[in-house]
Amino acid sequence: QVQLVESGGGPVQAGGSLRLSCAASGRTFNSYAMGWFRQAPGKERESVATINWSNSLTYYADSVKGRFTISRDNAKNTVYLQMNSLKPEDTAVYYCAASSRWATHAGAYNYWGQGTQVTVSS
Repeated sequence: QVQLVESGGGPVQAGGSLRLSCAASGRTFNSYAMGWFRQAPGKERESVATINWSNSLTYYADSVKGRFTISRDNAKNTVYLQMNSLKPEDTAVYYCAASSRWATHAGAYNYWGQGTQVTVSS
């Protein structure tokens, strides 16, 4: 199976930037799509950004368009989420996930990391 480990989370001031990384191991060739999802206290888990194997397809939630960028380096088995112009409402636990098919919703993703906390203060 696929194992995913997120890193790069932490506290940050509003307007600042943070770069999350997700290292994948195992049967990564089946990870056609990779995605970042987040869950804030009292809220349902939501899609943030997803990307396919060839980097030809990407999806961004409306709330992060223009601020966040998802990318992947298949040679390094790593997916990234560059987060700029962070807002307090971006505060959440961010999860990396993998799917064997293209999808933008969390329910289609089979493998999940442990999550990393991002806290944006004003």
